[in-house]
Amino acid sequence: MAADATDHLWMHFTRMASYAAGEVPTIVRGDGAYVWDAQGRRYLDGLAGLFVVNAGHGRTELAEAAAKQAGELAYFPLWSYAHPKAVELAEKIASLTPGDLNRVFFTTGGSEAVESAWKLARAYFKRTGRPTKHKVVSRYLAYHGTSMGALSITGLPGIKSDFEPLVPGGIKVPNTNFYRAPEHGDSPEAFGVWAADEIRRAIEREGPDTVAAVFLEPLQNSGGCFPPPPGYFQRVREICDAYDVLLVSDEVICSWGRLGEYFGAVRYGYQPDIITTAKGITSGYAPLGAMIASDRLMEPFLTETGMFAHGVTFGGHPVSCAVALANLEVFAREDLIGHVRANEGAFRATLEKLTDLPIVGDVRGDGYFYGIELVKDKTTKATFDEAESERLLRGFLSSALFSAGLYCRADDRGDPVVQLAPPLIVGQEQFDEMEQILRAVLTEAWARL
Repeated sequence: MAADATDHLWMHFTRMASYAAGEVPTIVRGDGAYVWDAQGRRYLDGLAGLFVVNAGHGRTELAEAAAKQAGELAYFPLWSYAHPKAVELAEKIASLTPGDLNRVFFTTGGSEAVESAWKLARAYFKRTGRPTKHKVVSRYLAYHGTSMGALSITGLPGIKSDFEPLVPGGIKVPNTNFYRAPEHGDSPEAFGVWAADEIRRAIEREGPDTVAAVFLEPLQNSGGCFPPPPGYFQRVREICDAYDVLLVSDEVICSWGRLGEYFGAVRYGYQPDIITTAKGITSGYAPLGAMIASDRLMEPFLTETGMFAHGVTFGGHPVSCAVALANLEVFAREDLIGHVRANEGAFRATLEKLTDLPIVGDVRGDGYFYGIELVKDKTTKATFDEAESERLLRGFLSSALFSAGLYCRADDRGDPVVQLAPPLIVGQEQFDEMEQILRAVLTEAWARL
């Protein structure tokens, strides 16, 4: 299997040459918060696969829901037809969303959901007499997907250069990393106003009649888990209303309990016009995503000949919808949302123990979604240069953490960070396990510098 993986499997976001002289790690089984590799070694899944397996591994009821649906209706498209599970799931999602976000457009994943939202924003303004509104504002370092439109919204130069020129109209503004705030570093509230007003200034520079939407994650993933400062989203909502710009809450990661609510917008108290979601909607047991839009955005397409000329073959797949419904039944039965809210303080407190290490500069996040920023000097917040970061993260940390029994993410899209987003079922035992492994490996990393 290892040889076949090396010879034939083209892995995503992977330096394939790194396995030229070694075996590809192969995960064969999962149960609860743990996974096992082909050699029988156990690992704590500190990233829920890829921010996905919210209900945990080995849920037989989700597998059974998939099998049952496949036996009844394995596939039918949502192109001019419906099927029961898509209808039932759309109604369920609408019952959980904030405000009038009642229109659910299914996709197969997050990039498609983001792509759909940008297309809807453009189409909506064309159909309501404002055809020049087509641009999108998003934040520096933010990741919004890999399809060409979603990649244009993404704020990571390193993953874009091979594919340029991209879709025109992407505008970037500062993110909300308070640890490295360029302004108002002594006041989260003032920093939040400044960061939100950078969106206003960008809209004014571009011309409000050219800007269609602002795409923001509730808690920004890439760069290392940046929570919003107090009042940030409330100010952004005011700005969007003032300039007739749609606010898109990109919740591909931040929905389905990751932040202790079904949706991150609820956690932070703001009303978006569109929510994009995927990942935890099925806890990874089948691929599914969705763009959830307000009733207002549907109105131009309700005329006699109206149509949103967009769709994907497997969007709203019957098996995936059945799995999502079963997944949400698990959420309700076991109160996973309440579990996260009851334990997030303990998770934070356990990770904050690591701040006594000289390499740990900042611990930040909310719910079950945290980043640990690594520094060379805690006093000055000096970070690592490119070569040092390469040696630290890919030369040591990634493999050392995995070898020690913790699957997580060591990343430098921005400053070097370790990210943690475990299944929502974990508790203090797993928090302590993460802290102990991280303490040992980060201590060794510091000694190697």
